[in-house]
Amino acid sequence: MILDRFRLDGRVAVVTGAGRGIGAGTAIALAEAGADVLISSRTEAQLTEVAQRITALGRRAVVVPADLSDLDQVAALATRAADELGRLDVVVNNVGGTIPNAFLDTTPEYLEEAFRFNVSTAHALSRAAVPLMLRDADGPNGEAGSIVNISSVMGRLAGRGYLAYGTAKAALAHWTRLAARDLDPHVRVNGIAVGSVMTSALEFVAGHEETRNAMEEVTPLRRIGDVEDIAATVVYLASQAGSYVTGKVLEVDGGLDQPNLDLGLPDLDPTTTTTEEQS
Repeated sequence: MILDRFRLDGRVAVVTGAGRGIGAGTAIALAEAGADVLISSRTEAQLTEVAQRITALGRRAVVVPADLSDLDQVAALATRAADELGRLDVVVNNVGGTIPNAFLDTTPEYLEEAFRFNVSTAHALSRAAVPLMLRDADGPNGEAGSIVNISSVMGRLAGRGYLAYGTAKAALAHWTRLAARDLDPHVRVNGIAVGSVMTSALEFVAGHEETRNAMEEVTPLRRIGDVEDIAATVVYLASQAGSYVTGKVLEVDGGLDQPNLDLGLPDLDPTTTTTEEQS
């Protein structure tokens, strides 16, 4: 049966940023496909709710509240999963994000922080996970595991205010391609360039009907994405259904060829922007 290829029975996954939104939906979807899941984010209460939904499906859940901007803490999740759940097969690097900012307000430190939170975290966890994946390899043709990175449509599109976020997500997308070459044929590495998805973060701005209508009008499929759109793609990439896919960044964005959220940042005003203000 073709649907059997989407099963993850007996597999163990780590999902970061799993307290809500895409991370929570992904962790639950992996459990529905048969995986046991370690979930991590800052807020224990949110993780506990997600874990309850996982255990209700008959799967095991390990809750690890952590500051995932700390590279040591994020790397430690790999060993924790293997120790408590017996093995490690799937890593979903979902933690990340950066608040949009005007160009002159984007300091070098802000840019470096965006890179660290979106790229260095993924590298730290993946680097810690790969030896464990190789140790537990038992897939067809010696396949050991799957890494899925949550990137963004803003890693390939240009929009005002997204310099730090878009640059970091573009770096994560290319990290995906490069890591896939380093790790093939045993560990597959793929990414998802996510479009606008209705999470609590987006609802803060798109919850207004006028804004949402404007965003949908610019999106070829005329709707905002659902968490399940991304979660289903993760299951595909993590499972045998995606076993012939590596080094790819799938665009799950409703067909966007331009940003669909205008932040309304004004043009620079040469009469008020002084050299002192730029320094």
